[in-house]
Amino acid sequence: MSNIRKAFANGKAFIAFITCGDPDLATTKEAVKAAVKGGADLIELGIPFSDPTAEGPVIQGANLRALEGGVSTPKIFDFVRELRQEVTVPMVFMTYANVVYSYGAEKFISTCQEIGIDGLILPDLPYEEKEEFLPLCHQYGVDLISLIAPTSAGRIAMISKDAEGFIYVVSSLGVTGTRSEITTDLASIVKVIRENTDVPCAIGFGISTPEQAKKMADVSDGAIVGSAIIKLLEKYGKDAPTHIYEYVKSMKDALR
Repeated sequence: MSNIRKAFANGKAFIAFITCGDPDLATTKEAVKAAVKGGADLIELGIPFSDPTAEGPVIQGANLRALEGGVSTPKIFDFVRELRQEVTVPMVFMTYANVVYSYGAEKFISTCQEIGIDGLILPDLPYEEKEEFLPLCHQYGVDLISLIAPTSAGRIAMISKDAEGFIYVVSSLGVTGTRSEITTDLASIVKVIRENTDVPCAIGFGISTPEQAKKMADVSDGAIVGSAIIKLLEKYGKDAPTHIYEYVKSMKDALR
């Protein structure tokens, strides 16, 4: 069983996204620990990239602040080694294919296994091109997470059949960011997923309130939140972890 399944073993999962190095790695460490203490079942760690095409202004800002602070992939690997001594929940990297390519795909994915990263989310990797990385992911036991978007219509069944770890369901068109309402017919997307796989699916993009999280988890297996957490880091900086704990706890309580 994939380690990621543990995140979904006790009811609806709350997945927290945090950009590594915003404002610095010491704060990222405390933020991750606070999110886990608040009830996060899985942590998505963002590896900053200079052109994060899937991200809205909030997470773009976090990427820039982290890069300006001197964060790099090797530093993040060392950071996760340290973090793993205290954090046991499943963790995945979210980054872009170019980051993996430039580091060297085998070196990157084998290091993921070594430091305890359970999966990889690459939003700019089309389903049709995932063979670039899939054999290496299988070789090193790292789940390559599939994304399904509202535009995936005719391909949902095909993507689902091959999915591993969990399926990231993108709630709405456009980039990440908080939204006042999510109008996509997600129930019908999840229905097709469930007909084709028993891999759990969680919904992300635009979720910021406990009400939205509950609504999304009611139709799927969990909710993913990024921008709302990054806003706390942007606002409070090194003091953000306390606020992140309170926020994550309110979201996880809503899912219970």
